Amino acid sequence: MSSVWNNRISISMFGEAHGPAIGVTVDNLPAGEYIDAEALGEFMARRYSGGSSSPVNSIPHIMSGVFNDRTTGSPLCAFLQNTGTSAPQHEEPDNLVRPGHADYTGAVRYKGFNDVRGGGHFSDRLTAPLCFAGAVCAQILERRGIYTGAHILQIHNIKDNPFDPVNITRDGVLSVRAKKFPVINDRKGWDMIEDINKAHEGGESLGGVIECAAVNVPAGIGSPVFDGLENNIAQLVFGIPGVRGLEFGAGFTSAKMVGSQNNDEFYVNDHGHVLTKTNNHGGIIGGISSGMPITLRVAMKPSEYTAGAQTAVNYREMTSETVESEQHIPCTVPAAVPCVEAAVNIALLSHMLDYPNFC
Repeated sequence: MSSVWNNRISISMFGEAHGPAIGVTVDNLPAGEYIDAEALGEFMARRYSGGSSSPVNSIPHIMSGVFNDRTTGSPLCAFLQNTGTSAPQHEEPDNLVRPGHADYTGAVRYKGFNDVRGGGHFSDRLTAPLCFAGAVCAQILERRGIYTGAHILQIHNIKDNPFDPVNITRDGVLSVRAKKFPVINDRKGWDMIEDINKAHEGGESLGGVIECAAVNVPAGIGSPVFDGLENNIAQLVFGIPGVRGLEFGAGFTSAKMVGSQNNDEFYVNDHGHVLTKTNNHGGIIGGISSGMPITLRVAMKPSEYTAGAQTAVNYREMTSETVESEQHIPCTVPAAVPCVEAAVNIALLSHMLDYPNFC
């Protein structure tokens, strides 16, 4: 399976949802970087926001690559023990392809030999090793003053206040990142929670939008065409189950603008830095960072797990059957917030390794 991302930094994830453990190997990290294990656990525990993520032990077991709390330069390997792996309905392959799941496409691609228990390698439990890798990268970046943070911009039809694309600061990123339910406007957050609870009571699930920003990224990071900063961020973000859309800066709104509205005019500030008056480009032009905050939004579909009966297909017998969902998850968006941050951190550090005097 294509669970390896290789671009200066190499990320290789392994495991299945109902196997004994899942994990990740991260290669080509700078040597001598201090790794705060407690901060790693805190970052990964954010996946459980609202109880919407599958149970995985949030304390990683680091097997190699760190000695005396410092990276050694060798591959950093960590695994996380799965909890709650008993799933009687999936102990034996049932040949059912359920709506919203990757049962059918996985069976076709891997000739029916893929592990179907709890979604197998397609499960959102695989976001735990992604978060571990991203949390490690975040610590390395933050020691150079680069901070990434995300919040829930929208749940269903309820919208939070957006980041200020021009003036978002380190403190603005950290303040929302520290919240249990990460929104800028807490009143909107309460409305979102109420909407999620109503959906749960009605047996439904909700999707939403996550907004992410990275601040203090210097200009000149990235490359044009196929190795652009947006390209690499997109590759990693789309590795998060449930992601259906991604836009940078003004995104699809730019299609409604005329050129003079969309163009971001440059100027030199009082400190001699080249900046832009607006940030429709989202901090990236031509695949390369401009020095403005990097901003992006990620659309998440509603969870496939809903209450009640739905129609599935037995692809061996080629018959339709009625199935009951084994669990009900009303909204996975809160748990995906740190996953988006992790993806952005990995891409940023990968490109920052080319920056002069970074290591």
